[in-house]
Amino acid sequence: MQPKNLKRLLRALERQGLDVTYNNCTDSIRLVNSPDAPVAEVLLAEDFPVEAKALKQLANLASVRHPSGGYVCRACATPDFHPGDAGIAIGSVVETVGQVIPGAVGSDINCGMRLHVVDLTIEEFLAKRDQFVERMKGDYFFGTRDVTMTAQTMRSLFQYGVPGWLDAILDQPTGSVVKSDLQQLAQESDRIFLGGSMDGDWKLAPEELVPDTGLVRDGGLATIGGGNHFVEVQRVDKVENRTLAHAWGVREGQLAFMIHSGSRNVGKYIGGMWRDKAKATWQKGLKYPDSQIFPLSTSSHPELVASYLQAEATAANYAFVNRLLLAELLRLRLREVYKDVEAPLIYDLPHNITLPEGHGWVTRKGACPAHLGQPVIIPGSMGAYSYLMVGKGNPAFCNSASHGAGRIRSRFDLNRRGASQSEAELGLTGVDCITLREERRIEEAPAAYKPIQSVIDVQVEAEMVDVVARLSPVLTFKA
Repeated sequence: MQPKNLKRLLRALERQGLDVTYNNCTDSIRLVNSPDAPVAEVLLAEDFPVEAKALKQLANLASVRHPSGGYVCRACATPDFHPGDAGIAIGSVVETVGQVIPGAVGSDINCGMRLHVVDLTIEEFLAKRDQFVERMKGDYFFGTRDVTMTAQTMRSLFQYGVPGWLDAILDQPTGSVVKSDLQQLAQESDRIFLGGSMDGDWKLAPEELVPDTGLVRDGGLATIGGGNHFVEVQRVDKVENRTLAHAWGVREGQLAFMIHSGSRNVGKYIGGMWRDKAKATWQKGLKYPDSQIFPLSTSSHPELVASYLQAEATAANYAFVNRLLLAELLRLRLREVYKDVEAPLIYDLPHNITLPEGHGWVTRKGACPAHLGQPVIIPGSMGAYSYLMVGKGNPAFCNSASHGAGRIRSRFDLNRRGASQSEAELGLTGVDCITLREERRIEEAPAAYKPIQSVIDVQVEAEMVDVVARLSPVLTFKA
């Protein structure tokens, strides 16, 4: 929050029942009528505006307590902090004891990032750019991809994530991955957060995706999704930490491709169902919380807490495989067009997820784990740098980091006014955006996002992460 605007903003926030203080890039906030709730801290660059709606959403989340037992013991937000559509601010991180909060994860379960590097120069890539793009448009936009799977493969995918999917595919290869280097995919599993595997249960997945027998042609797998999801070809522009970059296989001048996607309709199915279940189990005769955020308590419903975490893990497993397949389609097309390229995985990590950490669970919504020594991927807009970072495991921010730059203008605002703005005003000059929808290009224009450099700098200063390498955009696929 800007100190020069502090008094005016504080007065506005006080009218909403918020107690806010500012100190050295950190806003501390709580609801006036919830003195027992933890003070939530928001890390912001000095020149960043902040919306009262986002602060109110974070204060509401920090105040969630189940009447049967369960509370938030720590709450914070990363500098890409902005309001969320479902009442949870993007960039929120909460540590809970005795309760889980399905609404704090929402429907885009295990939305996350995946990064590969490619030993191609920018000149080699651009020489066949059009040929490559046409193939990818078919896969990503026109449904020419083939991710057909057996019923058993789908069950294994939901149950065990990437390792289960790989075992089943090795037994009975189907679809485009029959051309893949399955040994490479197996070796890369240790570069996926949690090995790409959580404790899922295929019985909790949508019924149509887990039939008893036959083949499954899932229209959601290997799809980017809308909103801020993307697949982007990039260039490793600058290496800052040469020791780590070398260990991770990253060099200046390489191409890279970055993927941002999640669990698609599976996450919507599971996330929506469990938000409703949490509300339905609220004690009869007890007033609903003003925030309409409903937790599940281990004291009153331990079986529901366990079932929710397993359902969330089921969707998370799907998301890990979704990103893998998006990357594998691209890697297969690279091999068709540019021949002998390996394109190894650097890392894959989640954003929207509940994990056993601290005294109970840590739930991240639009924030990623940043444990000590762990790779962290923070994208900018499609007209700005992205960053490969390393986590420093800062407990003050629940070992977390931002998941991007963060919106500064809503999609509604861009749709309403963006079409009348010039390419330069939208930040789209020189941006190579591959999409079938012009409105998507405007909604996701660089002008919609905070400046990524400030987001990175304030987190480095707070000792949450350090920079390993900077990547510049070459072209971006937006569905």
